[in-house]
Amino acid sequence: MPVPHDIAVETELWDAFAESAFDADAEPSFCWTQYRGHGPGPELLGTPESVLEIGCGTGRALAHLAQQGVKPIGVDLSPRMVQLAGERWAPLGVRIEQGEVLAWLAADDARYDAVYSIFGAAWFTDPGRLFPLVRARLNPGGRFVFSQPPAIPGAYGPQGMYKGGFAGKAMFTYRYSYRPAVWERLLTRAGFTSAKVVVLDAPTEGHIGTLLVSADT
Repeated sequence: MPVPHDIAVETELWDAFAESAFDADAEPSFCWTQYRGHGPGPELLGTPESVLEIGCGTGRALAHLAQQGVKPIGVDLSPRMVQLAGERWAPLGVRIEQGEVLAWLAADDARYDAVYSIFGAAWFTDPGRLFPLVRARLNPGGRFVFSQPPAIPGAYGPQGMYKGGFAGKAMFTYRYSYRPAVWERLLTRAGFTSAKVVVLDAPTEGHIGTLLVSADT
């Protein structure tokens, strides 16, 4: 049974996150992992002319792609983050829209060469509903890539997450974790012709790695 996402609560949570995470002085940057300067870069997207980032957050990755001549569009649930990031990167040609990703993708009629998520909406959205919508928005030969932490052993499926610990107002969301083989199966069931899932080791032994997923149409 699907978990009961409360979009109003989640919007408030991500608005609060925006106030702490957005840095107006930050420069464009693209990194799949949680460790600066570690792991592959945007080459995993191929050579797209157009990209969509779902759960784009601060927009720094979109800004980096814009500087490379790619047409970048982002969608994020937080109105505050959309305002901050949209204003910051608009001079580079970045367009960021506000919306809940499932509803936004269902209403969107554009197609993209690549769709991606960096610790973003692909981590916080039911993949059984998200993946078919992403597949429908990709051009032939398009690619879907996303990253997030790997599952904690024995903890699979939707995982509840409170904001800021266990005191204060109950703002929460759900994130989704599976074994690599399950991610691959979910993607091929959604219509992708191939899927590859790897876990990149952290730069420091014993630290949390990064789940990196790619799928082609």
